[in-house]
Amino acid sequence: MTGLTRTERALLALVVLLTAAAGVTRYASGVSAVVAFVVATLALAGGAWVVSVSVEQVGERLGPATTGVMQATVANLPEFFVVIFALNAGQLIVAQTALVGSVLVNALLVLGLVIVAGARQTRDGIMRFSPRLPNDTATLLLIASFIIALVGLANSSHDAASHHIKTISIISACAILVVYGAWLSQYLRSQASGASPGPAAAPRVPLAVAIGLLVCAGVASAFVSDWFIHALTPTVHKLHISKAFAGLVIVAIAGNAVENVAGIVLAHRGRSELAIAVVKNSVGQIAAFLFPLLVLVSLLTSTTLTFALAPVYTGALIGTAVIVWQVTGDGEATVFEGVALVAAFVILAAVAAFE
Repeated sequence: MTGLTRTERALLALVVLLTAAAGVTRYASGVSAVVAFVVATLALAGGAWVVSVSVEQVGERLGPATTGVMQATVANLPEFFVVIFALNAGQLIVAQTALVGSVLVNALLVLGLVIVAGARQTRDGIMRFSPRLPNDTATLLLIASFIIALVGLANSSHDAASHHIKTISIISACAILVVYGAWLSQYLRSQASGASPGPAAAPRVPLAVAIGLLVCAGVASAFVSDWFIHALTPTVHKLHISKAFAGLVIVAIAGNAVENVAGIVLAHRGRSELAIAVVKNSVGQIAAFLFPLLVLVSLLTSTTLTFALAPVYTGALIGTAVIVWQVTGDGEATVFEGVALVAAFVILAAVAAFE
């Protein structure tokens, strides 16, 4: 394929084989659920690598703002379908923790690893980027956490509002979507009018090929996510894992494999601005677009999704917004701060394991 190296073409063929194998293990009889789960996970990771290559090539032309939004949209397709499939199956805990976990995985684990990779590539050990997007992301995360906290307080006190959580969630979802739309319009306009900082390299893959790979990888991940969630429940029972841990850690990490690979690879290559844009756009989009969108879409499924979450996850979201703002709000981050973010996610994972 034009612009791809021989190694990249070989890896692309391997990804296609893994995706096909995931489909076979899903529908073939007599295949262990654990095997199907592992193959689907590898297929998701393979799709992440495809996106990591294509998103960088698109970014050379469109800049970090547009590319980050595009990559986040495509990359979050698996979460969308995983939650829909889980709600249809009556797995509300898995659906809720998958969404919350996606925010926490990206904002803590992935961002932490990106900062470590990016800071290690600089002479003074400091990763630098524009502070505007991190601050905006913290605002979007806080506005989403605001309604979640209010709903949680209403439920815990059993007041009059606690009897109308579904209606409150619908109204809040619409309000948050308006906020996200206003932010997105402003963000893209402001980035388009200014120069994109950071080193630039000549794109080697044609734009049509890069966009095609990006879209195909996202669509393939959507199919793989269906096979993934199908194998999840029997695997969880067989390995004796809590549903909260499965949603918050396993589903979230696998579903966000795109950001895991793309952000870290970009940071390692010195593309700090684009790496931050990829991760931060995903965090903001999940919290202020995907979550409220799924609240509305869930009205068509067998199980309705609301903003009512367990108190521990409400606290985790608010704490994450504060930590992320503290670490990245000044436009600089060090290895120490990256490690601190990763440690925060490990602590959350430990809590989820015993939920």
